[in-house]
Amino acid sequence: MEAALRMLQQFYLDLEKFLAWLTEAETTANVLQDATHKEKVLEDAKVVRELMKQWQDLQAEIDAHTDIFHNLDENGQKILRSLEGSDDAALLQRQLDNMNFRWSELRKKSLNIRSRLEASTDQWKRLHLSLQELLAWLQLKEDELKQQAPIGGDLPTVQKQNDIHRTFKRELKTKEPVIMSALETVRMLPAEQPVEGLEKLYQEPRELSPEKRAQNVAKLLRRQADEVKMEWDKLNLNSADWQKKIDDALERLQGLQEAMDELDLKLRQAEVFKGSWQPVGDLLIDSLQDHLEKVKVYRAEIVPLKEKVHHVNELAHRFTPSDIQPSQYNLSCVEDLNTRWKVLQVAIDERIRQLHEAHRDFGPTSQHFLTTSVQGPWERAISPNKVPYYINHETQTTCWDHPKMTELYQSLADLNNVRFSAYRTAMKLRRLQKALCLDLLSLSAACDALDQHNLKQNDQPMDILQIINCLTTIYDRLEQEHNNLVNVPLCVDMCLNWLLNVYDTGRTGRIRVLSFKTGVVSLCKAHLEDKYRYLFKQVASSTGFCDQRRLGLLLHDSIQIPRQLGEVASFGGSNIEPSVRSCFQFANNKPEIEAALFLDWMRLEPQSMVWLPVLHRVAAAETAKHQAKCNICKECPIIGFRYRSLKHFNYDICQSCFFSGRVAKGHKMHYPMVEYCTPTTSGEDVRDFAKVLKNKFRTKRYFAKHPRMGYLPVQTVLEGDNMET
Repeated sequence: MEAALRMLQQFYLDLEKFLAWLTEAETTANVLQDATHKEKVLEDAKVVRELMKQWQDLQAEIDAHTDIFHNLDENGQKILRSLEGSDDAALLQRQLDNMNFRWSELRKKSLNIRSRLEASTDQWKRLHLSLQELLAWLQLKEDELKQQAPIGGDLPTVQKQNDIHRTFKRELKTKEPVIMSALETVRMLPAEQPVEGLEKLYQEPRELSPEKRAQNVAKLLRRQADEVKMEWDKLNLNSADWQKKIDDALERLQGLQEAMDELDLKLRQAEVFKGSWQPVGDLLIDSLQDHLEKVKVYRAEIVPLKEKVHHVNELAHRFTPSDIQPSQYNLSCVEDLNTRWKVLQVAIDERIRQLHEAHRDFGPTSQHFLTTSVQGPWERAISPNKVPYYINHETQTTCWDHPKMTELYQSLADLNNVRFSAYRTAMKLRRLQKALCLDLLSLSAACDALDQHNLKQNDQPMDILQIINCLTTIYDRLEQEHNNLVNVPLCVDMCLNWLLNVYDTGRTGRIRVLSFKTGVVSLCKAHLEDKYRYLFKQVASSTGFCDQRRLGLLLHDSIQIPRQLGEVASFGGSNIEPSVRSCFQFANNKPEIEAALFLDWMRLEPQSMVWLPVLHRVAAAETAKHQAKCNICKECPIIGFRYRSLKHFNYDICQSCFFSGRVAKGHKMHYPMVEYCTPTTSGEDVRDFAKVLKNKFRTKRYFAKHPRMGYLPVQTVLEGDNMET
């Protein structure tokens, strides 16, 4: 905008300057014209020479301002088009018309002055020389016109040729009045005109009469004039023909250029999209199908480019060497566009092929990406029903368990010295939970993954690939949140291994959706009652109620978790009927129970499910630090669980001593104790002090007859002592 304003201001400054000069030139021309019309002035040779010198100075100034005039006229026309319809446009139009009229009149006056001065100084000799000069000039311009050929092969070249020819035509227009004046002078030539000035030039025989000699000279001048006219007409005709060729070439090359520019733009847009492609190896497995569909849509979208490529090639082939020889630049551009189109097609085909292969080898129907979950000498193999097993090439043995799972199970053996089964089971599950990274999984993230895979029919079976796909979604998200903690192939394989150990010991390759949900949700990171609500919702009907059969399914799948660790006997065994009866008796034997009643029953920590709340307490106690000293091992501060005696003042036991059954002198295991998995508050300290004070007055027989149990008791079988708190 600023550049346009500056250009407009400069134009008006140049116009004002030119008009000022034009006024001075008009004054000079008027003075000279008046001088040539005075009587007897032209008869004085000295005066004529002086006037001729003044005219030459004037003509030199006119010639010097010719380009300025044409530039002002052209720029003025451009500005007029931009101001079309405004008051400023009308004013500028009047100024330009006035300038053109005054310029034309000035040039006419100059020619008239020259004619009068030359008429007084050997008119016919000068006319002859003028015609010869015109013929030489016309021949020169004809040669210049021929040199402008041939037509260029690209738009910039032809545009330059057009500019050159525009200047050429301007020169013709400038010369036209001179030629027309000379031709008009010859046409008006009288036969009886004196020929003294031409005798020496033409060496007419002296024996001819003056009238005859005049006729011959006049005939010669007319012949020269005819030649000038013929060359002039020929030059104008050739110029018009050349302009027509330029215009035709401009139109055709402009069409080719526009077609190439449009195709180039579309190709660049397509190439930008292609450039955004991630390497296939970097794509998430679940996104392979989505990327494949996007590339296919993209391929369909660029189909119209084929027509544009064909159109460009067709336009380029219309140029022939006999007509217009395309430049190397245009040929290179056309070739480049064709090459880019072919490369784009090849890239799309290759991308689709790679995605197909990746989808086949690494997609949901493949377990290839899980091969990295083991290191040599181990190899992950797949049975016919897609169940993985593991080959040790050193020992040449196979097993169902992942090598890391085997190591994990072996490490759990050091927890067998924990006397109380609920804690022993919970601590084993906590170690398993961490190994599977399920302690990082929120309930909402688990639900999102389940919904994403449309796992809503809880009684339907899941095959191995469905399990892997859902686990991959879960662990991919966990990897994004905990990059340094989660190894996706290892976690997927380990969790799959654990789920099969719990729910598919026969390795059929299928588990129920409910079993999958129960296993994952039980070990995920969530509030205990949120887990209860979610699991109850999975077995409840659409009305929100659950009957005995459905509750039995849930408890059956839940009890399989401690069963797999060999701890089921402490939780009432594999028979879940007593637990189902207990729940419905708690609900006054209603045929169906609602979520609130189920939660109330679960808060009592029924023996078949007590391992789950204990797992939560174990997790909460891991980082707990209590400002107390263990009265047995003297550890201070106590890390983990803290057990405070309700029989003795200031008597605390750490979890290690408590789980191993160690006691100090004067303390019995059946004495009442309170467990803390978080640091105590002042209120709890006061409450415990009151209980200790109260228990001081109770006898040993009372405590032996009234043991306090942490859950609904059943007789343990093949397990250690009952959990006493």
